[in-house]
Order: sequence, then C-alpha cells, then structure tokens
Amino acid sequence: MTAHGEKALARLSERDRAVLAFERLTWARASDKEQAIQVRFGLTAAQYYQAVNALIDDQAAMAADPLVVKRLRRKRSRLRARRDGSSQPAEAD
Repeated sequence: MTAHGEKALARLSERDRAVLAFERLTWARASDKEQAIQVRFGLTAAQYYQAVNALIDDQAAMAADPLVVKRLRRKRSRLRARRDGSSQPAEAD
C-alpha cells in the first residue's frame, strides 16, 4: 500500500476499514454473506449495503482500497442500470 493509501485508511473509521476488508472476501452463497454481515457487524443486509454505498462514495475509501471500491462501484452501476431497465451502466468509474 502506498503512503497515500495508508493515510487514507487511517482517516476511515474502524467499521469502514472492516467493511472494506470484508468486501475483499468471496462468498459462494448470498445467504452465507448475509449471515456473516449480521454476526460481524450487527446489521441487517439492507443496513450494511446502505453503509457500503455511502462508503464507496468516500474519497478516503477510494484512496485506501481502490480495487475494492471500483469493483463495488461497477457492481452498483450494473444493479442500477438493471433496475432502471437500461442496458448501459448509469455511472462510470
């Protein structure tokens, strides 16, 4: 990690750092991830994903873990495009 990334990581809350680390993991089933979210963060899936969406808009998160943040932004764009019925992503990275 670069010095800039380390400084950005230090600006994030402990929970935000934990969320970024958690999002680096892969899950075979969504239900397993949702259960882990409840245990690890004490949040419902909806609450967790609201927190994730706010976090990925934070420049400190982008500087701290750009690969995870970009992946999550792409995923959010695809989901929004699908929800809105368009074939193109609503936003670019």
